[in-house]
Parts: sequence; structure tokens; C-alpha cells
Amino acid sequence: MWALFVLIGVASVSAHLQDLSFDRQKVFRVIPQDDEQVEILNFLANIMEVDFWQPDSVTLVRPKMQVDFRVEAEKSFDVEGLLKESGMEYEVLIDNLQAAMDAQFDSKVRTASHSYEKYNNWDTIAAWTADIAAQNPDLVSRSVIGETYEGRPMYLLKMGKSGQNKKAIFMDCGFHAREWISPAFCQWFVKEAVETYGKDTVMTTLLDKLDFYVLPVVNIDGYVYTWTNDRMWRKTRSKNAGTTCLGTDPNRNFNAGWCTLGASKLPCSSTYCGSAPESEKETKALADFIREHLSTIKAYLTIHSYSQLLLFPYSYTYNLPSNYQELNSIASAASKQLASLYNTKYTYGPGAETIYPAAGGSDDWAYDQGIKYSFTFELRDTGRYGFLLPESQIKPTCEETLLAVKYIANYVLEHLY
Repeated sequence: MWALFVLIGVASVSAHLQDLSFDRQKVFRVIPQDDEQVEILNFLANIMEVDFWQPDSVTLVRPKMQVDFRVEAEKSFDVEGLLKESGMEYEVLIDNLQAAMDAQFDSKVRTASHSYEKYNNWDTIAAWTADIAAQNPDLVSRSVIGETYEGRPMYLLKMGKSGQNKKAIFMDCGFHAREWISPAFCQWFVKEAVETYGKDTVMTTLLDKLDFYVLPVVNIDGYVYTWTNDRMWRKTRSKNAGTTCLGTDPNRNFNAGWCTLGASKLPCSSTYCGSAPESEKETKALADFIREHLSTIKAYLTIHSYSQLLLFPYSYTYNLPSNYQELNSIASAASKQLASLYNTKYTYGPGAETIYPAAGGSDDWAYDQGIKYSFTFELRDTGRYGFLLPESQIKPTCEETLLAVKYIANYVLEHLY
């Protein structure tokens, strides 16, 4: 085995994935059986650039855990040899990443303009936020809650019939740049709200009695970068002092057990927690808005991908939230609703226990602010496509997720506090 390590060569440490074409890059799935096999993955991550898809970082890998990671084309042969020699169970999830990227755009919808069944770039989404508000002035209004590191306005949509003393639900999408199905859901939710208001009794009641704040993309700079430079980019695009490595993981940047478990202090890491809590303009804008509206916001929903999970606090500690039973039963019922349409199975539970510990997340932070209904969705799929979910799956993914979101929203409405 060690002969292979020498073959792979330490020179590759400095090679950066984003400088390379995605052609023939592979995504592997392994299940390390014991500490020794976990050690092999750690060694691999030390000697070459490995992009961990699930979990987010090699430091979170434990025996018997399913681990998905991407390696550059030139190294995939060596990696496969090493896995074979170590006797580690593995499969190649994606044989050619570039082909999988091209195959994402398999939608039958042909349009140059905005579409709910296609992935839209940021300019198209920004224009859509203006259009949807202009076309539905009695239901939707648009505001700017801040701007990104690169100076892009962060548009927030407020949805609901005007009324006195209304409580609200806050939902955001697009924390991690490469999770394209996430912003697609926020757009779909807004579409469904305006199209079914007055027709669907549940949606009509929700919009009459509650407001919804929808932030279609949190990490706009990162999202733009995934369209222009590196489809696999995850973090923000801010500069970090003393290094050429850019960006912070915005979902490790909140003041909730900040930079303890499952977050990195290394700026080059994909789970870098930032120089301080809310060091990122994007996370600060979001946190400031929620703090300003704490008296009305009664639920927080954040949409990520992938792995088909419905999580609630905590992720930064193994301690359970005080209303654990209630959150667990909501998550259970919402998962059932979601599965009722296409039989898509979701796993639910507290973050740290259900997947892995991760400090500095927005859901834990919102919960600690007193928002007692706080949930994270990890949308489709379970790894066959990973972050490259084809456009043909946008509609079914959004339809089923909508059922769960409506269930949670209706529950919140009936249990206002």
C-alpha cells in the first residue's frame, strides 16, 4: 500500500481542482470499516486535493460512514488502486464529472428567459425577483437586506396579504454555491404561492395569516462563480488575510458554537469558519434582518442539498433542543408528507446525531435566537448525481418539498407563540 502512496506523490498537494477541467474527474463512494481505513482517507486528503461531498470534510469521517469525494482525473487511477489494496469497499458514483455536468441541462423546457424547471443564473433570478413582485403587488414585495462581498444586492421577497400583527416564516436558499437545486426550490415556492393563492385552501390560509420572507440566494457571489468559473465552488468569494485561498463557508459563520466541531480554522478548507462569527457580509445581512424581526419570525427554514434529510437543532452539540419531541414529530410528519408524492425517503433528526457535528450553522443560530421551529432541508438526491441533479428532477423535487414546507408552515400557524 505504501508504495502506492509514493507513486501518488506529495507534489500533488499544491494542485488545485479549480484550475483543471472536470473531464474524467471521478466521484467515489467509500465506506471505511475501521479506524485504519479512516486513516487512509485522511492520508489521501493530505497528499492530494480531495473534494469531500459527503461529509463536508475528511475530519468528520468515521468508521461505517458513507463518504463521497471527488478527485482530479490524473489521480483517480492511483486512488482506485489504493482503495483496492486497502480492501476498502468503494464504488464510482460519477465516472466523468464533466459529462455529469453537461447532463444536468436535460430539461425539455427551451427558453432563454427565466424558467421554474431550469437552473437560472443569478442575473435571471435577480430580474425574476423584480418581475414577480411587480406582477403580484398585493402578495409580493421586494427589498434589499444588504450586499455581498462583491457588491451584489441581496434581494428578499416578502409574501403574504397585508394584515395587522402578522407572524412570519423566514426561508433561505443557496447558502452553498454548488447546491443549485436549493435556489430552484425558493423560486418554485414563490411561484406556487402566487399561482395557488385563492385556489388552494392551505396556501390561501397561510398567506392570509402569515408572512413569508424568502431569500432566494444567500451566497450570490459563490453562485455566480459556479456559473462562470468553477461549478464545484462552495464558499463565499471574500478575501482572507495572509493567504490566496478565498472564501468562507457561510454555514459555519454564525455565532452558534462557532468554529468548534465540524468547522475548520484553515482558510483553504471548504468548511472554513471565517475570521469571526458573521465575518461574511452575507451572513451578517441575514442575521441582522432576523434580529430586527425576531418578534415576528416564528420559524426558520434553510434549504440545502444533497442527501434527503430533514434536520433540526442541534448540529454544534449532541445536546437535544428543549422541544426535541415536538421538532421530531413535526419532522416525521413533514417527511411523510414529502414521501406521499413520489415515495422519496427522507431521514430526519437532530443534525449532529443524524449526520455529523457542524458548528456555526444558521439553523442552530436561529433556534438559539428563540425561533423554536428551525429546520434544514437537504434535498435530492442521495448521491447518484449529488450536486449535479438534472433539471428534469427540479419539478418533482420542488413539488414534494413544497408538501413538507406547507405542512411545517401550517403547524407553525396553529402553534403560534
